[in-house]
Amino acid sequence: MTHDPSAIPGYDYGTGRVSRSPVTLEALAQLKKAADLTEEDQRYLSLAGEILADQAEDMVSAWRARIGANEHLARWFQKPDGQPDDRYKAAVKPRFVQWVIDTCTRPYDQAWLDYQEEIGLRHTPEKKNATDRASAPPLVPLRYVVAFTSVVITTTREFLGNKGHSPEQIEHMQAAWTKAVLLSVALWSRPYTKPGLW
Repeated sequence: MTHDPSAIPGYDYGTGRVSRSPVTLEALAQLKKAADLTEEDQRYLSLAGEILADQAEDMVSAWRARIGANEHLARWFQKPDGQPDDRYKAAVKPRFVQWVIDTCTRPYDQAWLDYQEEIGLRHTPEKKNATDRASAPPLVPLRYVVAFTSVVITTTREFLGNKGHSPEQIEHMQAAWTKAVLLSVALWSRPYTKPGLW
């Protein structure tokens, strides 16, 4: 089956429908150095992308099951009556799956930087719910975005080990994934901060 990201509703990567990130490419380069995300890591991310592409939906399903099992996390995807907004959740999922693939396979260029800003905004009152015309609470608190990163990082090792790669390769891919996820979350945090504090 051919995977066509352009068919995902609300997936606006590289379309010109997202604003330019206020973070410069120079600042991104500095963040990559802060995370120690090297060219070698990028090669291992590319390998991880080959391994995870057909597992990304299962990964996201596992993460969302954890979210759904915790009321303090699930509530950000509920309707005003407290019931899960299944339409909203269904709309968000393929973009989350695509994020896994993008993190491993996209060049970290201006288009990638712009879309990280968009992802961050879609967790804040500025854009939360707007893409899918949902009526869930208008914010995913930053504390949960940051804390849940541990789940996104640690559970990926299992999926990286499903295709018969050596322990050394898995270790390198896991390290690269960790750095890439933390870089993404650092960028997503920008819309949450007061001017001058990020």
